[in-house]
Amino acid sequence: VFLGNGPSGICLSYLLSGYIPYFKRDSLHPHPILQRKLEEAPDISILDQDLEYLSEGLEGRSHSPVALLFDTLQRPDTDFGGTAESVLTWWHETNRAVPHLVLGRNAPGGAWHSIEGSMITLSRGEWMGLPDLPFKDWLKQKRRGLRNNRATAKDIAQYYQHYVMKKGLQKNFRCGTVVTSVRKVSAESISNHAQKDLQENSDSLWNFNEKRMEVFQVDGFFKTVKGDKEPFSVYAENVVLATGTYDSPTWLGVKGENLSYVHHQLSALEEAVKNSSIGIMSDPVLIVGAGLTAADAILFAHHCNIPVIHVFRRRVSDPGLIFNQLPKMMYPEYHKVHQMMKEQSAACAGPYDCYISLPEHHVLSFGKDKKCLFQDKNGYQKVYKISMALVLTGSNPNLSFLPNNGIDLAMDSDQPVNPKRNPIDVDPFTYECTQEKGLYALGPLAGDNFVRFVQGGALAVASSLLKK
Repeated sequence: VFLGNGPSGICLSYLLSGYIPYFKRDSLHPHPILQRKLEEAPDISILDQDLEYLSEGLEGRSHSPVALLFDTLQRPDTDFGGTAESVLTWWHETNRAVPHLVLGRNAPGGAWHSIEGSMITLSRGEWMGLPDLPFKDWLKQKRRGLRNNRATAKDIAQYYQHYVMKKGLQKNFRCGTVVTSVRKVSAESISNHAQKDLQENSDSLWNFNEKRMEVFQVDGFFKTVKGDKEPFSVYAENVVLATGTYDSPTWLGVKGENLSYVHHQLSALEEAVKNSSIGIMSDPVLIVGAGLTAADAILFAHHCNIPVIHVFRRRVSDPGLIFNQLPKMMYPEYHKVHQMMKEQSAACAGPYDCYISLPEHHVLSFGKDKKCLFQDKNGYQKVYKISMALVLTGSNPNLSFLPNNGIDLAMDSDQPVNPKRNPIDVDPFTYECTQEKGLYALGPLAGDNFVRFVQGGALAVASSLLKK
């Protein structure tokens, strides 16, 4: 059973539906050592080879060796601007399919359905694609091109839905499901217990390996068309956590943050503009944070001529700031926001109307009168009257369905799971949780935050499950 139907879950479903990757004969990989390794066993599928051996010595933009391996097999020279074809060929070996269920709240594509459709992706369009169906090819069929090599969130969401249908995976997907609990139970205690089956005619799905004394019980509910909640319980030998990190926005933890004018999602600003509750003549909108969501909010407000006060803790020149890591040519709009942050601080007026940047500041409190109190690095305080506040400082996964919120599974088991600072501790070549056998974690939960790199985790999980 997989929890989460975003790109990680879709990719793993493809691999476990009997689609097996092999090295394409006569193809040439630009990495000579990898090429030599691939030529050693051309008749053995990549899933059946030693992933640690194949990925040894690869370098790139991910810390995961298997993520780098699967990425370079699919897009051999993409980081150097090349367009070399994948060195993989895919065979459909139905006898190797592993019965599975993919549970998700939304349609296939996960959180991509919750993102404002016109938002442009950070990654290049071709990096958003899944195995054996290039995103560019799908876009061409729609007679569309990529703007600046990048795609909109709406395109991505539609592509993931199309992928599931095109590859015939839909029978494994159950959308509109909410999982409330995952726990280990003894196989004996359920052997005499009738299950509520999620799949029609799928007795084979529940043939437990009798040697295994424990299985996972997954409880939750379906949301029916009428809006009712229909409970279910399923049992599985292996569970894959692929729920992403879009669930709960991070709070600052300051006084007044629960007031009605303080929001934690960009959609609140779009809604306020749509129903004209804020406009050109309003008090400024406060935007807190220095990531890409905060930048998207600034661009949106700027486009609508809404005044903005922008507060963030870092220095504008901090190398850890995402804007200092993005090429200007490819990301002109984010470069513009970075320029505004540099040139338009409260201390010195710059060329941009309706925008004030307060670097190295933090919020102390939100008042009921919509007055907000800030403090700078030297301890000086300022008060601004605002119309609404958007706290956009990242988000955390919601793992409330796991015992102790999944904290025991994290690298640091004293802290909550966080994709950047404290991911779930997994084996790098199987993605199985080191603290709980049979439980796997994929995507942001395991520290892989880009679609192009979550697929390596799916390869590792599929390889592990096929060997069990």
